[in-house]
Amino acid sequence: MLYADTIAALATPPGVGGVGIVRVSGPQAWAIAAALFTPARPGPWRAAQMRYGQITDATGAPIDEALAVVFRGPRSFTGEDVAELHCHGGPLPLSRTLERIYALGARAADPGEFTMRAFINGRIDLAQAEATLDVIEAQTSLGLKLALDQLQGGLSREVRAIREQLLYPLAYVTALTDFPEDDVPSEDLLPRLTAARTQLATLLAGAERGMIVRQGARAALVGRPNAGKSSLLNALLRSERAIVTAIPGTTRDTLEETANLGGVPVVLIDTAGITETADPVEQIGVARSRAALERADLVLLLIDGSQPLHHADSEIAALTWGRPTLLVQTKADLPMQADLTALAAAHPQLVAYVAVSAHTGAGLAALGATVARTLIGEVALSDAHLVTNPRHREALRQTAAAVDDALAGLREGRPVDLIAVDLNAAVAALGTITGETVEADLLNTIFSHFCIGK
Repeated sequence: MLYADTIAALATPPGVGGVGIVRVSGPQAWAIAAALFTPARPGPWRAAQMRYGQITDATGAPIDEALAVVFRGPRSFTGEDVAELHCHGGPLPLSRTLERIYALGARAADPGEFTMRAFINGRIDLAQAEATLDVIEAQTSLGLKLALDQLQGGLSREVRAIREQLLYPLAYVTALTDFPEDDVPSEDLLPRLTAARTQLATLLAGAERGMIVRQGARAALVGRPNAGKSSLLNALLRSERAIVTAIPGTTRDTLEETANLGGVPVVLIDTAGITETADPVEQIGVARSRAALERADLVLLLIDGSQPLHHADSEIAALTWGRPTLLVQTKADLPMQADLTALAAAHPQLVAYVAVSAHTGAGLAALGATVARTLIGEVALSDAHLVTNPRHREALRQTAAAVDDALAGLREGRPVDLIAVDLNAAVAALGTITGETVEADLLNTIFSHFCIGK
């Protein structure tokens, strides 16, 4: 369906810049462009051909020098006629251009309305629409890679393949239910449903890793005072974010900063050194360190390799029980005095060992790669179709649960109408990912997160 009205908005961030783009979409887009834009060289408008000229007001006075390009629907982003005006990126020429467009019959676009029109008009499905925002908000190369794969339909193709596996069994049990008097040949549905369940399991297995790639993880840096936590934080951030001195107990509170480690956004939590102390302020810092450790997805246990191992190191290691922990030997540029073999053997939650030097930078890349590998496994940039959206993950879980019920019903010989209910639920849940079964409230919720002009 095509909308009857025409919308317009600034498609680039507001403020001062070299270029600002005004986007117009709808049945009047080409007419509006022709009314306000005077090309330097006369001639007919051609789709996807950039033209140089002037934007003028109602009296013909110039508003700005600009470039203009038009697209004919359905071969445009929204599936409608579209015009874009590439103006100078100052607030005044852009606002005056928009005022002129509104005077010519367009209205201001709502947040996400261009992308919603692309979805409604069948240019993209719902998963691809959501990926548009993920591309904009990607924090790492891996996050961008996964968002682009979804934007190009990678996840949608897998979802549709599973849907195809489910549609035949659904059609079969529906035929048995609706036409019991007909002689419907006997079919073994277990292979098809089992194959679909296996595909669902594969997608769900990667969902937790995908969530981390998109949303990030929390990693607590813990250890005794002067173990090098703040120095490591600064080295990973490439910024003097934390105060570093030779005086033990310099860090009194937790400090959080985000770093890109091996393609994963990781919130690094610099904590106060965990130690017995009579200082009431330092006691508060230690309590906050323990609380940060409890909330972390991953722990980096820092041991000063230039000093002999202390019994407190083992006590702190014991606090990390129950969550993956990396054993990080700091100050690797100094002579090694700590024997970490026994410590590693006594604590199975210590999943990896890395030696680093915040002073020379040695081992930092290896640490980043180890953090990423621990959090998301062996996910290379070539890997595709990781589920990165919580809504998609929940839809897949609902689909899997419904398929499990259908499989159980087949094995137990339940009535086919009950199995049809399960399969209908599975197909419907799967359809919410791509938008084949979606309600208006869900669309409004999704597109409300987009900015105006997108």
